[in-house]
Amino acid sequence: MAEEKKSPQQATINELPPSSACPSEGASSNASLMKVVDWDGPDDPEKPVNWPRSRKNQILGAVCLMRFTTPLASSMMAPALLQIENEFKSSSMMMNFAVSIYIIGFGLGPLVLAPLSEIYGRNKIYHGGNIMFTICTACCGLSPNTTSLLIFRLLSGIMGGAPLTNGGGTIADLIPSHERGFIMSVFSLAMLLAPVLGPVAGGFLSEAADWRWIFWLLTIMSAITAIVGFIFLRETYAPTLLERKASRLRKETGNPDIQAATKSPLPLQQLIFLAIMRPMKLLCTSPVSIAMALYMGLIYGIIYLLFTSYTVVFQEQYGFSQGLAGLTYLGMGLGCATQLFLGHYSDKLHTKLTQRNGVERAEYHLLMLIPAAFSLPIGLIIYGWTAQYHVHWMVPIFGTFFIGVGFSSSMTSVQTYLVGAFTAYSASALAANNLVRSIIGGVVPLSGPEMYGKLGLGWGNTLLALLAMVFGLAPLWFYRNKEHTNESKQNPV
Repeated sequence: MAEEKKSPQQATINELPPSSACPSEGASSNASLMKVVDWDGPDDPEKPVNWPRSRKNQILGAVCLMRFTTPLASSMMAPALLQIENEFKSSSMMMNFAVSIYIIGFGLGPLVLAPLSEIYGRNKIYHGGNIMFTICTACCGLSPNTTSLLIFRLLSGIMGGAPLTNGGGTIADLIPSHERGFIMSVFSLAMLLAPVLGPVAGGFLSEAADWRWIFWLLTIMSAITAIVGFIFLRETYAPTLLERKASRLRKETGNPDIQAATKSPLPLQQLIFLAIMRPMKLLCTSPVSIAMALYMGLIYGIIYLLFTSYTVVFQEQYGFSQGLAGLTYLGMGLGCATQLFLGHYSDKLHTKLTQRNGVERAEYHLLMLIPAAFSLPIGLIIYGWTAQYHVHWMVPIFGTFFIGVGFSSSMTSVQTYLVGAFTAYSASALAANNLVRSIIGGVVPLSGPEMYGKLGLGWGNTLLALLAMVFGLAPLWFYRNKEHTNESKQNPV
């Protein structure tokens, strides 16, 4: 096998002066030529984008499972909040914060985990995150009081955030841009259905057994996810793969001068510092990141505000049991499921516009924000006013269907756009976006009871609907201003 691969590998070795490949202070004018390893052209079978479809599907399936498991924990405990509150003798605000602090962890973790995946590769971050998430989730189930539950919920969120942002990087590694819309819709669906289905299982489980069994089930699922990851995941990050290739050639040839074409001349410590700072720099200096982060922050805040209020509304307004109240989330889940169709259409639209305009642009995926900008406000108004006036319970759940459509299409459109706009640095771009939306999504639900108490369900959700409509169409400005995307690709930090 080694002999068969030797020829194409050698064909990718170019001779360059040391200063242009990997500068160092000790380089001299008569130094030997440096060997630089790169891909053997765009069709190199070792390049992840050219891998067989079956291998890609295994990797994407494993990442989808991770993106389902970790968001599942965000809302699965929501129906049991009253039960936990009574056992710990805590306040309702602290129990709502137990849900919110997990979402805040989702925002903090990827700030470090996503950039590190752009240095050490995707797999190490995935595996480490899976193991630590399993341990922290088990500790949540063992918590003796509110303080320990909050601490381990935060740590679980930090570790569980790895697949949320690194998954976009994996898609950028494996999938060409004209196919990313559908793949991102599948990825987003896995992430969006989890917090919708979580309360369904959590409601019946806590009612039949105990709230701690919610975390035992999550621990079992997380352990299975970690095992699946070890079996099916493969490294996809190009610089990591090229470095492995260069290392293999150094051993085979005995030539220490062979280096990967993507190897940076900077010291490792400096690389790590720059990588960790990249999401914050994108968030502070890139108009793309700022606008998309604020928009998704608003959407996330609205959704998690609804997540923490659904159970109370349907238990108090309609007399549902704890288990049946969890089923009310299925309306939103069905709305999210329509994203598979919208993602497929997004790919077709991207291909059509590319052929018509003669240029490929990441902004074509943003056009799917148009249905989101109208569907979400419509759903909020239907849900709010019909629940306030005690209309039959099917009508407010019907409204949540439109909320799910708007939520999923906006999430998928923005994430697909950021992956296309920032390519190799997509994990950092998604981490920057994830930070803002997670913090807002974690903080806004804390104000939900007071807002609904003063405005009522009708006017409270109407206010949210107006904000969603005003901010919903703002990101489409980038559709007409492609230079921001071009700048992102050329100089992302």
